[in-house]
Amino acid sequence: MRTVPTALQEKLDSGVTTLCRCWIVTRRDGVVQGFTDHDEDVVVAGTTCRAGIGLTGSEVAQKQGLAVDSSELSGALSADTLNEDDLAAGLYDAADVELWLTDWSEPTLHVMIAKGTLGEVQRDGTAFVAEVRGLSQALGEESGRLYTSSCAADLGDARCKIDLNAPACKGAGVVLVVTATSSFTAGGLDAYADGWFTAGKLTFTGGANAGLSMEVKAHRNGGDVRFDLWQAMPQPIGAGDTFTVTAGCDKRFATCHDRFNNIVNFRGFPHIPGNDFVLRYPVAGEPGNDGSSLQS
Repeated sequence: MRTVPTALQEKLDSGVTTLCRCWIVTRRDGVVQGFTDHDEDVVVAGTTCRAGIGLTGSEVAQKQGLAVDSSELSGALSADTLNEDDLAAGLYDAADVELWLTDWSEPTLHVMIAKGTLGEVQRDGTAFVAEVRGLSQALGEESGRLYTSSCAADLGDARCKIDLNAPACKGAGVVLVVTATSSFTAGGLDAYADGWFTAGKLTFTGGANAGLSMEVKAHRNGGDVRFDLWQAMPQPIGAGDTFTVTAGCDKRFATCHDRFNNIVNFRGFPHIPGNDFVLRYPVAGEPGNDGSSLQS
């Protein structure tokens, strides 16, 4: 239940207010930032909410039931607050957002009116529009164990137990030629079989994207080593950029057995019937489909 400070309620009842909205954003890496639609900085709950980026928010529509409440934030990108590189690097993905109604003339009078997480962020030049999803968004996320034929573990995690730091699973390379925005040829990885790093993680250790990672869409070794990434990196990839890359796994039972010899830790149900089992029908010539009965 929301509690409105008595002094703030009195100002609301008077009909003449000095109110502004403040947003406190907490990224997953622990960085906390504050923004306000007021024309001066406002301190709320110990966080300085900065003005000057033209931040505005849509109305917050709260619904009955379990439907996800949503709203939008829009503003200008700024080098010292919310910048394009951080957005492109995913640092604001699923960040926690608190919306406070604040009396800018007496900032100690404030009340939280909404809380959620950042969803999709769209950029257009020097501006951005961010979706804010309500707390009920978490109710739509999968939880618990699913019974599927593919493995539920991620390669190298505590359930899988494969050591991704072993030389067989991790390599170091250097970009030789950039062939497209997210594609390049590499050196230093000739010893690894074709497709070994497909679905793995590539982390740049040098160049403009140092410290950033991206999933590998395709790894090819057919005379020259080629990598395709699923998304473009925040900064252009350049020849001479160094990186490390770990093996990938398509989570199939055969891959776990043949490539990693790790079926003892396979976290799937490879023999569970799928949709193809439901759609099966008798075929002439198969045992039991010639009109005779099968004997046990």
